Order: sequence, then C-alpha cells, then structure tokens
Amino acid sequence: MSSVDPITELQASLQDDLHAMNKIIESMMASESAPRIPEISNHIFSAGGKKLRPLLCLATARALGYGKDKHIMLAASIEFIHTATLLHDDVVDDSSTRRGKKTANVLWNNQSSILVGDFLFSRAFQLMVSTGSIEILQVLANTSAIIAESEVLQLSQVKNVNILIPTYMKIIDGKTAALFSAATKTGAMLTTENTTHIENFATYGRAIGLSFQLIDDYLDYKGRPSQMGKALGDDFNNAKLTFPLISALRKSDHQEKEFIKNTLIKEERDSEDFSKVVQIMEKYKTLEETKKTALKWALTANECLKKLPKNNITNLLEKMSKSIVKRSS
Repeated sequence: MSSVDPITELQASLQDDLHAMNKIIESMMASESAPRIPEISNHIFSAGGKKLRPLLCLATARALGYGKDKHIMLAASIEFIHTATLLHDDVVDDSSTRRGKKTANVLWNNQSSILVGDFLFSRAFQLMVSTGSIEILQVLANTSAIIAESEVLQLSQVKNVNILIPTYMKIIDGKTAALFSAATKTGAMLTTENTTHIENFATYGRAIGLSFQLIDDYLDYKGRPSQMGKALGDDFNNAKLTFPLISALRKSDHQEKEFIKNTLIKEERDSEDFSKVVQIMEKYKTLEETKKTALKWALTANECLKKLPKNNITNLLEKMSKSIVKRSS
C-alpha cells in the first residue's frame, strides 16, 4: 500500500491544473494603484496550505471527464473566496498566527485585512462570471452569503454556554462545509447535466467539509502546534464553543459545568484553565466523540462516491476522505 498522502497524490495528478490556477491567482492579485493589495495577498498565499477546496473543484471536473479550461477559473474563484474569509476571520478572532506565520492584521492592520479580503471577494466574482454559467454563479453567490451568515451566527454564540450541538453543526455546515460542497458541485455542473452526479458530488463535498471542521475542533485541543503552525486552544482562548466543549458541557457534573462556564465568561483564559478543560473532555471522551463524528461524515462522503464513475481521481477522493480524519495539521 502506498504511504503517500492521498492529497499529495491528487495534487500530483492535477499539477498542471493547479499550476494554471496559481498563475491566474498571481495575475489577479496585482494592483498598481494599491500596492498593499499584492503585499497582503502574497503574504497569505505564500503561507502555503493544501488548497483543498479548489483541488476538490478541479478533481470533480476531471473525474467526470472535463476537457476544457473553465474549471481553472472556477477553482481560482473558490480559492479567492476561501482566502478572503481567512483574512476576515483573523480580524474577527484577533488571531496572531496562521500556518506558522504572523497574520496580515498583525503585520499591517485590521482595516487593510478587511479591505484586501473584500478585494479578493471581488476577484472571485469576476472569475465566476468568466465561467459563463448563471447557474454556477448562483451557487457560489448563495454560498458566499451562507458563509457570511454562518460567521455572524458563530459570533453571536461566543460565550453562549447553552449552545446545543445542532446549532453548532448548523454553524459549521455554513461556515466550512458550504464552500467544500460548492467546490464539488460547481466542478460537476461545469462538466455534466447529470443531476445525480452533481448532487452526489455536492453531498460528498459537504460531508468532507463537516469532517474536516470536526477534526479542526479536535486538533485545537489535541494537536501539535509545530505541525499546525499555530498554538493550541485558539477556539478556547476566543471563548468559542466547538463540538468537544459543547459535548463536555452537556455531560459534565454540576461542579465541572460551573468551572467551564466561569472560565468562558472571564476576560482571558490561561494554560491552567485549558488543561483542566481538556481533562474534563478526556473524562467524558468528548474528543473521541468528535473524531467518531468526523469519521461518520467521511463514511457518508464515500457512500456518495460509490454512485459515481470509478477512476483514479475518485479512488484518490475516497482515500482522501479517510485521511482527513487521521490528519494532524
């Protein structure tokens, strides 16, 4: 069995498409009148990342036999949307590092991060239009609205110790899974009119997105900072209740509940607070529950693939959904 990461294999299979996409992104980050735009854009793009969402878009189109080049522009559009949300998120969360580098809001300022994020959103819509499909434009426009709506919902739930798992799942469905689903759905829409294939790929993307976010929730408490490029406990320090903490609140005894609640309403949380919360999570196995829920969604994703054409790309997509649950960064 190959020990190569399936995401790396997929990137290798689609390297020409990815190279062409990166060229488009590079050219559209340029701005002679506002040099700060390429400065900040280059900073965040140069930090790396797997470019998973545009990769899924390219993979979906190729898996269904697409032979033209509009999927390149579509993938670039999706990456611009994602990058814009990262710039905005770092301001909202007051983050100082991302992928091991200082964030744009720290190196420049919040205003610049927000405005460059807006610029990237504008570029995304220019690229969407270039696909020539009003249906694809509608999917991505709706997705952009859902992402923003879910970010606001998440912000309104900060320090809300009464939040329930269904509300949290609604947040991550919109904040994360929606763009994964849009990536696979529009890649399929560009290629085929087979509604069964389109919907199966849309569901695959959504399930992968939910699985991906749940593993992010897990890693925020149990990951390795050196591999993640950021410190543990970002969500906790920002008083964001994610799946393992919400579940711990539901399962803990009165004294433990009161400790968690009092910790979250404090102005700042320290390493001792973090360690004690992790102990409570481990006691009730809520971190393990988070991983199991992520695995459930990965299996849902692979059930969708069984109804799609079998080829090298779909084989790698199946391996990828399993590897996401095992990732450490």
